Amino acid sequence: MAPGTRHFRFLVGALLGWAALAAAPPVEHVRMAMRDGVTLSANLFRPSETGRFPVILVRTPYGKGKDLPRNYRLFPENGYAVVIQDVRGRYESEGEFDPLHQELQDGEDTLNWAGQAAWSNGKVGMVGGSYLGIVQWKAALSGNRYLKCIFPVVSGYDDYRDRLYSTGGAMKLGNRLLWMASNMRVTGYTPPEFSLFVRALPVQAADLAATGQRVKMFQEAIEHPTFDGYWKSISTREQIAKVKTPVFSVGGWYDNFVQSDLEAFSALRGMGRQAHTLIGPWAHNMSLPFEGFAFGPESSAPVQRYQLEWFDRWLKGKIPARHPAPARIFVMGVNQWRDETEWPPSRAVPTRLYLTSEDGANSVAGDGGLGWQMPRKAHEDRFVYDPANPVPTMGGSTCCNPAVFRWGPMDQSAVETRQDVLVYTSEPLPEDLEVTGTVLAFLHVATSARDTDFTVKLVDVYPDGRAVNLTDGIVRMRYREGLERTVPVEPGRAYAVTVDAGVTSNVFLAGHKIRVEISSSNFPRFDRNLNTGGRNAMERKGVVAHQIVYTGANQASHVLLPVVKAK
Repeated sequence: MAPGTRHFRFLVGALLGWAALAAAPPVEHVRMAMRDGVTLSANLFRPSETGRFPVILVRTPYGKGKDLPRNYRLFPENGYAVVIQDVRGRYESEGEFDPLHQELQDGEDTLNWAGQAAWSNGKVGMVGGSYLGIVQWKAALSGNRYLKCIFPVVSGYDDYRDRLYSTGGAMKLGNRLLWMASNMRVTGYTPPEFSLFVRALPVQAADLAATGQRVKMFQEAIEHPTFDGYWKSISTREQIAKVKTPVFSVGGWYDNFVQSDLEAFSALRGMGRQAHTLIGPWAHNMSLPFEGFAFGPESSAPVQRYQLEWFDRWLKGKIPARHPAPARIFVMGVNQWRDETEWPPSRAVPTRLYLTSEDGANSVAGDGGLGWQMPRKAHEDRFVYDPANPVPTMGGSTCCNPAVFRWGPMDQSAVETRQDVLVYTSEPLPEDLEVTGTVLAFLHVATSARDTDFTVKLVDVYPDGRAVNLTDGIVRMRYREGLERTVPVEPGRAYAVTVDAGVTSNVFLAGHKIRVEISSSNFPRFDRNLNTGGRNAMERKGVVAHQIVYTGANQASHVLLPVVKAK
């Protein structure tokens, strides 16, 4: 079984809850023709009784298997037909696998097939996580009359910001190459270790190292590093107004897609659409516990029950006994679930926490601090960024195999010993402080390079000294004015930049400290900026950059924390 397939099996099992062992309904192998004549293969499972049934559709690149997985058996048991389809170019389906372009039309054609079948009542819902969630968003863009609701999990809704790049313009290199190595490599090709193929230069050739071939999706992404018309034409984010089907999304605070999941929820609610979301203390696969960290006995959620209620409502017309809250989020630190009516919570107060130092914030041994009052004295914190020796990624929102590329909360102590990591730490908190929402950093910086990156990480420091990451972000300086165009960097000039450090919900408990780490790399979560100012993915060698972060006075770098007051 391929690594991508294992990921799919574990993910779906975790989301639905492993159903009790029961006899699986018999499988019917079916094929359906797409508009261009390509036929896709699927398995059909129907309830034991005769009749016309609402349909649960699953579209997967990870292999539909031969029988109904036991985690899906609850659907036929509750009066649903289930269709599990291999997407185009995968397993038993014809055609060429083209992940960025094929799923809207193929999704619509499949919905027409399922909605018009003799055993169907004409109402279809979709379910699944990761790629299986992405295809739901694509299908929803079609406005297909048979699609009545979707239930995407850890999927996001924008190809640029989720699958290939980031909100700051750096490529999500490790995530993408690892997925490609698992799912798009040449038959018989054995890639080198992950730690080796992510360092391949130029980055344009990294697909060869990871898969043994040129990958169209990857090469097109290299050719379009800005958020241009290529990305806008395929972006659900840009076309969200077309999504009129009810959506229940699920995400995790340590998942690669969580910020996008929440943005989609907020956008749909703002248009008056039926949208709900559930965000827990999980990474891309909630069935795998974090090594050395746990969020208490209440950290799971009855996703299976939510799904059945959701499909019963929109496919069978059953009015639920209780309507779920628009948003249900898990607040880490206190480890409690809480219902919200909106995202982000409007009661969150943007609160500045200023970076301070006197002798230098280099490493945890420096004197970098965080204070609620703006420091009057100006200061410069300097460090050297060498692309040949980047700061290693330590957990966070990575994907998709934690045995290879570890995700989630981790002690950051090892990276905090580096001289190229600026460490700013508050005094112990006298009382609990909740941060729920998007974390932003407003930095005043300069560089010796013609282009470079600045990274920000928010960390919860425990009384025992553990420094546990919450969320992080990056800005590529050429994109400091937006992702749609590049703006040259003048070496030595001071710039004010904003770093989107992602979303979280965490209570820093009394006695804990708030910490912010600033550097210029977080590799291989993000690709290394080689600092040349040229086309980064085409460069074979990097140059060293001398970086400055200004603090105090009229260049008071700070983070903006969305602080929620205790009720």
